[in-house]
Amino acid sequence: MHRHMRQYISIILLISALLFACSAAQADAVTDWNRIAGDAVVNAGLGPLPADRVLAIASTAVYEATNAITQRYPVSDLELKAVSDASVDAAIAAANRRVLAELVPSQQAVIIAAYQAALAKIPDSSMKAGGITAGEEAARLILAMRANDGSEADEQYRPYTTPGSYVPTVIPEAPYWGGMQPWLMTGADQFRPGPPPALTSERWARDYDEVKNLGGKNSTHRTIEQTDIARFWEEVMPPIYHGIVRSVAESPGREVTQNARLFAAVTQATNDALIAVFDAKYHYNFWRPVTAIRNGDTDGNEATQRDSSWLPYIETPMHPEYPCAHCIVSGTVGAILQAEIGSRPAPILTTTSQAAGGLVRSWRTVDDFTREVIDARIYDGVHYRNSGEIGSAMGKQIANLAIMKYLQPE
Repeated sequence: MHRHMRQYISIILLISALLFACSAAQADAVTDWNRIAGDAVVNAGLGPLPADRVLAIASTAVYEATNAITQRYPVSDLELKAVSDASVDAAIAAANRRVLAELVPSQQAVIIAAYQAALAKIPDSSMKAGGITAGEEAARLILAMRANDGSEADEQYRPYTTPGSYVPTVIPEAPYWGGMQPWLMTGADQFRPGPPPALTSERWARDYDEVKNLGGKNSTHRTIEQTDIARFWEEVMPPIYHGIVRSVAESPGREVTQNARLFAAVTQATNDALIAVFDAKYHYNFWRPVTAIRNGDTDGNEATQRDSSWLPYIETPMHPEYPCAHCIVSGTVGAILQAEIGSRPAPILTTTSQAAGGLVRSWRTVDDFTREVIDARIYDGVHYRNSGEIGSAMGKQIANLAIMKYLQPE
């Protein structure tokens, strides 16, 4: 009963969002459906990695369908027939409906309601029908292209132990994700970084002390502002980044195909970023701060002092530390947005964190945003600064592939 009531409320809210989307300064069908898709993957309970994949498939299908109609850009992964006499809004709705209904079936009622509300605003005509056909076809082809991308590979993680010795029995997250087929990279290890700092190095001791002091559960060194930042970036679902992308997409003077292209570039690149970072994580299998600090007397470095009861501010993610996943994603998003903004004045970048109870944060520059993410994971107590900087640099390399593919000057 309660589940059906929640679903009913979700349908009403989504229809309202579609009907009154014009209240957002420059919202269009791309950004409206991006919100709907983001809500769908969150409400379905998908993890951040599968959710990011769904949004990449949906965004790519939207771009392909939209561009087949407007024919604004030469870039395409498909051989769609040009259909200039078709409704772009109908195509965007149809592409999203097809992808989301197939990949997020638990949210089908909400998705169908949003789809019907979107189509109700478009007069019945051959253009409407043509748009629906274009969206359906783009979605069908992209779904087929990604059907065997490795996202459903068997999990075969082998715990590190010696015969007879107990180790925690929770299997870590997505050890197979680095084996997925990339969108842009030649392979998951294309940008695999060198190893983390040697445990006997000065850099290791410096990073160790920083996270030990600022990232502890009961740290007296972390400020209130730093704690707010830590809590904000505890959020791991893709919509926290998509809100920042919409800050650019909803700027004055934007056009719907331009926004479809931007979201395709961002989501393909972030999907690749997660493939790359999980490849590196399980390649190096580097210890998290909670493990390192409780074993600080075993690393061979006299400058690291053990704390036998140290805990991080947030719960440690269940995968190896190096490099930082949040940082590779933020580096990717930031570099693409910087390329899209170019020399024009940057809009205020804003997004919301559900992990922080709906708190909103804003940044004046892309660099402010990406630096904050690196800092946040230290304040959270789950990453070292070197890992954040390396992750961000990897993200920029992957972003460059998307920029070269999608964002060349018109």
